[in-house]
Parts: sequence; C-alpha cells; structure tokens
Amino acid sequence: MKPLEGLIVLEFCQFLAGPSAGLKLADLGARVIKIERPIKGEACRQLSIKDLFVDESSLLFHTINRNKESFAADLKNPSDLILVQKLIAKADIITHNFRPGVMEKIGLTFAETLKINPKIIYGTITGYGDKGPWANKPGQDLLLQSLSGLSWLSGTKNQGPVPFGLAVADLMCGNHFVQGILAALLKRAKTGKGVLVEVSLLESILDVQFEAITTFLNDGGQLPERGNVNGSAHAFLSAPYGVYPTQNGHLALAMGDLLFIGSVLEIDFKKYADKQQWFDARDEIRTLITNRLIRHTTEHWLALLQKKGIWCEKILNYNDLNILPFVRDLKLKQTVKNAAGKTMVTTRNPIQLDGKILVSTKPAPKVGADNKKIQKEFIC
Repeated sequence: MKPLEGLIVLEFCQFLAGPSAGLKLADLGARVIKIERPIKGEACRQLSIKDLFVDESSLLFHTINRNKESFAADLKNPSDLILVQKLIAKADIITHNFRPGVMEKIGLTFAETLKINPKIIYGTITGYGDKGPWANKPGQDLLLQSLSGLSWLSGTKNQGPVPFGLAVADLMCGNHFVQGILAALLKRAKTGKGVLVEVSLLESILDVQFEAITTFLNDGGQLPERGNVNGSAHAFLSAPYGVYPTQNGHLALAMGDLLFIGSVLEIDFKKYADKQQWFDARDEIRTLITNRLIRHTTEHWLALLQKKGIWCEKILNYNDLNILPFVRDLKLKQTVKNAAGKTMVTTRNPIQLDGKILVSTKPAPKVGADNKKIQKEFIC
C-alpha cells in the first residue's frame, strides 16, 4: 500500500510547478484529478519542448501529468461549478496556481472552500505571493531566475548572467509544495481542521540559494564573484573545484586538498601553501590544472586520481548516461502506454518506500477523459 492511497487531490494547476507536485502526490498513492477547461484543457497541453506532441498534447504535458485523471469543467459556468463544489466536498486536497484574485471571482477561496469541506487541505502557488506590488507579475521561471540573483552564480566573470538550463524555480517550488501539503496532512490529522498551504516561486528560488544568500548577508554585502577561467563551477568555492578539459573530453574535480592533488598531478603548488590563496588565486590554479589535464585522456586521469581517493568524475552527456549499468540496475526509467498503445519512456519517482520503487504505467489523460466515471462515483 502506498502512503497516500485513499486521498483525493483536485488539481486546478497548470504549467509546471503545481502539476509536478501533483505528479509526486500521485506516485505516492493519491488519486489526482485534474480540473481542466473543456476541449483545450490546461495550457501546458500546448506548451511544447522541441515541438514534440503525443495524443495531441505536448510531450512536456505528458511528462508531468501521467498517473492522473481529467475532469473537464468550465468554472465560469454555474452548473459546472456546482459539480466541482460537489467534488470538493469529498476531496482531501485542492491545489491551484491561479493569479491572486481569480479564485475570489470564482468563489472558491480557502474560506469559501472550508464551508464546503471543513477538513480540506488548500494549496496555492503564486509567483510572488498574493500581496504587494509584485502579486500580479507573471510567475515565469526565467523571470524568477533573473530577478532572484541565480543567474549570476554560473559561468565565468566575463560571460554576463547565465540562466540555469532547466525550469529550476518551477520544479523546486513543486517540491516545496509537496512538503507543505504532507506537513498539512499531519496537522489535519492532529486538529481535524483544514489547512492553508502557500508557496511562491520567488520564495522557492531564494531558498535554493540559501548558502549563497547567507554568505552575501554575512560577508559585508559582497556580491558573488565568479572565476574568470572556463569551467568555474561555483562562485564561492576555492580551487580546484571546477570543470576541466582533457585530451578527449572533460573532467570534474570536486573539493580536495590542493597540495595533495598537485602532488598526484605533478604540479608544484608550494607557492599556494596558504589555503586562503586557494580562493584568491583560484583562476591561476585552475589554469595550471587545465594545462596539465589537457595532455591526457579523461580515462587516464580518472584511473590516476580516483586510485588516490581524489573526488573526480567524467562529464557525461545523456547518451553516455543512458548506457551506464546503474540506469538499468536502479531502474531509473519507466515506460508509460496510452490508450492507443503508444509508449513513452520517462523517469520515475526518485523515492523508494519499504524497498519498493514508486512507478506507474498510467499515462496523462485526455481532456475530460474521466468525467463520466467521476460524476457517477462522486456526484450522482
């Protein structure tokens, strides 16, 4: 039995943050029902990555909405709204990421929903909270990365801002949302009362940077200073930490004793005996390491360095990763099959419970695919 079996989640969310949270709740056993507008469904169905579509919906939509059901309802239509209210009466959790003010117009605020279901867990995601001058700004991942300072942590000093290559604000916010909902379930079990859970993309992307921001706040307001050598991997860490070219690829070196690493690589680092120099002179040091590592293959250096207990790894692309034995051994991929028999390979939930992997072959639903079943079960 999965831990959330028997719980019903009504997901009014769209795009990434909310649906990614719903995916995790579904994998943990909850029954997640997407409340979507009729015909077109939620907006992410048409938000494609590389113009890839499955079942007339984007591959992106399928990636984060598998293992769910779909109930089509027009929330502006009074008769449809009554149906949704009846679902709410029997649900355990509601999630939405509408802009502030939308649920007020519909009549489904937390206070109004409590009148329908006093034990409801009511979760909301916003871009910047629901109050203040930023409340109605668009909560889009790249915009959040840009204004939160995150884009000044990667790359080199002479590059300008470098955004992260994933929707990191959305995905981390989704994780925080799940944490809040699980905590709310525990609180409800103790009090018997409904709980309001609120997260925002801004707060999540700042929390991701807690180390860097805490350093800034306690270091006289000194801004992050990225290295000026290609491969600099962290604005706050000393050499040798970084990525280095080799004769046939790239090698990542994590933190370690620079003098010992120098002895293994046959580089004289005696002039850097003072550990403070490992940070102050990190560009010089990384240049010396680069000039040494470029002379041999990645495999040569891995064999030498790992034998000495030095933390390093080859830098892989997805093709390299996909053929490694641990991908198979850990069962990191799963196959989902839709009603037409077409398959999609995707990742699985990273959590294991009692030694069991959380997998589901259930695909993302078509818009309104479960209306008849849900009405018969909960409404009629």
